[in-house]
Amino acid sequence: MARAIVAACGTVVVPSGTWELTGVPAPPGRERPNNAYRPSSTWDEFDRRVGQAVPFSAGLPIDRDLGAISEAVRRSVDHVRGHHPLFSFLATGPLSEAVIAEVRLDWPLGPIEALAELDGEVLLLGVGHAANTAVHLAEQRLGRSRFYRYAKLAPGVWGELPNIPGESHRFDDLEPALRASTREVTIGTCRARLVRVRDVLQQATAAVARDAGVLLCDDDKCRCVAARRQREAVLGR
Repeated sequence: MARAIVAACGTVVVPSGTWELTGVPAPPGRERPNNAYRPSSTWDEFDRRVGQAVPFSAGLPIDRDLGAISEAVRRSVDHVRGHHPLFSFLATGPLSEAVIAEVRLDWPLGPIEALAELDGEVLLLGVGHAANTAVHLAEQRLGRSRFYRYAKLAPGVWGELPNIPGESHRFDDLEPALRASTREVTIGTCRARLVRVRDVLQQATAAVARDAGVLLCDDDKCRCVAARRQREAVLGR
């Protein structure tokens, strides 16, 4: 399937994050406002977790919760992969270098911006908008869902990374607004949908601008609450 997608689409970009291998907790005492991330209780515990993690490299497997297609693309086709230690993207095809060049350590969603400029599209295969990373870009442009997280950068070296996205489990609430601009077919038992990145950004931006809590849940234990407070702080509430 991965080869078929690449053959049909030309340039393909997939998330290729490695949090399971490279991520570490925050160090003791490192608590930021509305960050929804507990620090280690002691430096010994933090050092142990850093020792267990691995530094990012382009050959690391992709986190399992990002889906089988991303890992299949990594394994089966020539590609370019971004260097972000937690939230990398992988691309293949004629525009892959240009798209991946937009990633920065302080702005991991740069490739999504590049796709919008290229009038690219989001392809959802058997998944909903909870897997639509473009929605996170709209959030972050409005000051919401911008979290600090931590990763191992090299042996004995860790770093703090800003603008890591938050939760997405309510993103399907955006589907009615995107229905008119979405093309949909069924392939076997797979629901396949295609929608322009620009349309996703436009609708998500309008929704978050109207309501700081839209597409978020109200569970106090979830990052959604911290994301909403970030947006409210921007609005001065």
